[in-house]
Amino acid sequence: MEFIDTHAHLYVKQFDEDRKEMLERARSQQITRFYLPNIDSTSIDAMLELEAAYPEDCFAMMGVHPCSIKADYKEELKIAENWLKKRPFVAVGEIGIDLYWDKTFVKEQQEAFRIQINWARELGIPFVIHSRDSLDMTIDIVGSEQDGNLKGIFHCFGGTVEQARKIIDHGFYMGIGGVLTFKKSGLDMTLKTIDLDYLVLETDAPYLSPTPFRGKRNESAYIRQIADKLASVKEIPLEKVAGVTTANALKIFGE
Repeated sequence: MEFIDTHAHLYVKQFDEDRKEMLERARSQQITRFYLPNIDSTSIDAMLELEAAYPEDCFAMMGVHPCSIKADYKEELKIAENWLKKRPFVAVGEIGIDLYWDKTFVKEQQEAFRIQINWARELGIPFVIHSRDSLDMTIDIVGSEQDGNLKGIFHCFGGTVEQARKIIDHGFYMGIGGVLTFKKSGLDMTLKTIDLDYLVLETDAPYLSPTPFRGKRNESAYIRQIADKLASVKEIPLEKVAGVTTANALKIFGE
């Protein structure tokens, strides 16, 4: 069995004391690849240092997180764009719209999202979408931009069956993380009717730890808790969850 963590911020300071050991714990659980979404200009150096240290395991994305889209967002976008011109990245991400923390720059977030979608289109690479409290909005934007050449992942999916079907219709996948293990999330009922062929696994480490680790730092080894829950929800063997979600991730990222 092999698993992939398609979304983990393993370069952040929360892992500075035990990053090597954390990666070893993940490998002991058969997690073999780690995809690293960027946040903004302040996170690039640490992310690229981690990728350089583990080039067979860690793969960097480039983009500007919606929570970093402020008054100076054009400067942030320019930095990310310049990096995309310098060297290859596996995806543009994480990008999108966040209406949970601050709605001050909604129009700027929408514009930045479309700009970064077009980077992905031009480069022929996927993009990874952050859609906190904005799932319908981001689905609509992706649908309006889809010309048959766009692909990617709706990170941290927690929506309805109807929203899932729209995502699938647009040719995208859903990232399933620790929320699936939360008793009151309702995501288990949604995923009962969604084909495994449209799902990938993720942790969003160090955030959103699955049960029984809620309230503690998340890490990539906990993909196993998410996979176990998904296997239970869909009443299929864990080996099938591993095989299909891993194949999906490799297909998205062009491996």
